[in-house]
Order: sequence, then structure tokens, then C-alpha cells
Amino acid sequence: MGEANKQIARKFIEAMSAGDAQGQGECLTPDAFTVTKGFAGVSGQRNRETMLATVDAFREVVPTGFRPRFIKIVAEGDVVVVEWEGDAVLSNGAPYCNQYVFIFTFENGLIKRLDEYFCTVLADSTILPLLAQKGEELAHGNA
Repeated sequence: MGEANKQIARKFIEAMSAGDAQGQGECLTPDAFTVTKGFAGVSGQRNRETMLATVDAFREVVPTGFRPRFIKIVAEGDVVVVEWEGDAVLSNGAPYCNQYVFIFTFENGLIKRLDEYFCTVLADSTILPLLAQKGEELAHGNA
């Protein structure tokens, strides 16, 4: 079970990197959610629908993908911990290099919960404005 869960966690991150909401959705339970730790604007809990909408927006906001470099993947029981680094370029040309630890909790072979640890200050100052702009475009039918 541990190796299968590791592969699903890796697939989830690769789908996120590629802006592949369908691929990411295949990794999630119907009631999946994520909790981004910290106190920044990107912090907080998001349900499955919001997770998938965000990754869908990443196709345009992070056109290079996050280009994940996996450092460590550890599984124990229904938990997989992935340490990885991203090396992206955003749609405005700015570099976005962050470090991550994702803790996945599985249920019946799918991700039920994701706890995300990364520099939320960096995300707030770079990605969040682009996602907000994308959301405004969608709300006004300009995308």
C-alpha cells in the first residue's frame, strides 16, 4: 500500500505542476481537502472543488509548471510525506522557486487530506496576485 500511495502522491504533484485538474482529481476522494499551513493569504483550508479550480488556473499562471524536484518520499500506513522543490517561471516572467513538504493522508487508496507547508509569504507576493487576476477575468468572462 505504501508504494502505491507514494505513486499517487507523486502523480498529484506532477498534475498540479502541469495544471492538470483532471489528473489531480483522479488522486482525490470526493470529500478531499487541503490545509495550507501558516497565516498568509494563501493559507487556510480548501475543499476538493477549490483545489481543482486552483490547479486548473495554474496552467496559465505557472506556464512552465512547478518543475518539481523530489527530494524525499516517505510512506507509513496511510500517510505519505513528500519533500520537494519547485523551479518555476510565472506568467509575468518572475521566477518562483519554493520549497515544500506535503503530508498526504489516504483513504481507500486516494488522497483524503493534504497538509501543505511552504513559504506562504513568497506565494502571497508572487502567485496570489496572478491567481486573483485570473479569478477576476473568469468572473468577468474575459478568460
